[in-house]
Amino acid sequence: MNNAEINNWQAVRSEVLSRIQNRQWKPGDLIPNEADLALEFGCARATVNRALQALAENGLLDRRRKAGTRVALHPVRKATLHIPIIRHEIEDRKQAYSYALISSKLDKPPPDIRAQMGLRATVECMQLLALHLADSRPYAYEDRWLNVEAVPAASKVDFEINNANEWLVMNAPFTAGDITLSAKQANAPEAKILRTTIGQALFVMDRNTRNVDVAITSVKLTFAPGYQLQTTI
Repeated sequence: MNNAEINNWQAVRSEVLSRIQNRQWKPGDLIPNEADLALEFGCARATVNRALQALAENGLLDRRRKAGTRVALHPVRKATLHIPIIRHEIEDRKQAYSYALISSKLDKPPPDIRAQMGLRATVECMQLLALHLADSRPYAYEDRWLNVEAVPAASKVDFEINNANEWLVMNAPFTAGDITLSAKQANAPEAKILRTTIGQALFVMDRNTRNVDVAITSVKLTFAPGYQLQTTI
């Protein structure tokens, strides 16, 4: 590949991947630094950085500050979880989607949420409680904290009409996040909202997203009994 072809991070990623796969760079090898690769490929260092980071996230490179970047000794394939639009999930099941905003307020998040989002103690966020329904039956209960300092446009959105899940996916790009999956037994308020019985097993997804180092949102989605998570590897 000549320099003229390496004009974006995807092309850099493909070239680096090719060198790993053909063993030009073997497992454990220290690869050239970003500045040298940028000079070789005729592109910006930031372009190289993004390509190497993508390969590191896929488990093919091991990047350590001040120690450089090495080809992973034991490459790990990582499952990728995208943020689904709940409306699409429901409509893909040939069911009618509907949504109800239960409450909306500006408040200081509790300590555990503030710690997850890395927020100052004085920062107020928008808390949204909402219910997503499939064929008029509860599908997912949403408890969301939204950092309006990070997404100021959100303060002008009518979340009675626009559900935050879909609006954020479309309007608030994120660069990183974390997801925790768990199960719990329904308490009395959850059983009432999801129209199930107290003690019923529920699937729970806690998700935090951020743009670089700025928290965007922290959301807990509690799904009605019978929910199944599907993803690809």
